[in-house]
Amino acid sequence: MDNETKQLIENWQKRNIEGFFCADKIEAVEQLLELVPSSASVGFSGSQTLEQIGIIEKLEERGNKVLNPYKSGLSSEESLRARKSGSSADFYLASANALSKNGELVFLSAYGNRTSGIAYADNVIIVCGVNKIVPDLEKAIKRAKEYATPLNYKRLNWDASRQMCCQVLIIEGETSPGRLKVILVNDYLGF
Repeated sequence: MDNETKQLIENWQKRNIEGFFCADKIEAVEQLLELVPSSASVGFSGSQTLEQIGIIEKLEERGNKVLNPYKSGLSSEESLRARKSGSSADFYLASANALSKNGELVFLSAYGNRTSGIAYADNVIIVCGVNKIVPDLEKAIKRAKEYATPLNYKRLNWDASRQMCCQVLIIEGETSPGRLKVILVNDYLGF
């Protein structure tokens, strides 16, 4: 772990956010499985990062109750219900669109389940690759809106006239010790 990464984790600690550094995807999955009990329900937001590390399948295989709004065959209404239920699960998993070196985390959401899950769930774990680190909050917001959003439009095949960035959540700190954890992976994950 380099000095900048150590400083970022220290900045999170000052903000009451617990930070973990993982050398690769395998270590990140192991860390997540250690943090999430097998008896816990798990909600999550759409995330290329979570998909790339394969954590949802691992949790389902292990027997966790995973509230998956992206499960094949769900109607739009069933998907929306799973999103709402997932935001109040025992654990909520997501990835940030950007992280500032100061420790702020920036999230955009189309439907609100992502922002509500992160803000409301009893236990939140954010997984991010080092590619999402930027110098400050202003650049983090810019990265989220001008870099991640267009890539998500393309990935989801959304028409550009359809609003994707409906909610913006900026985490500057946490009041409840142990509620919010960030797993920083020494890899390029998501966008």
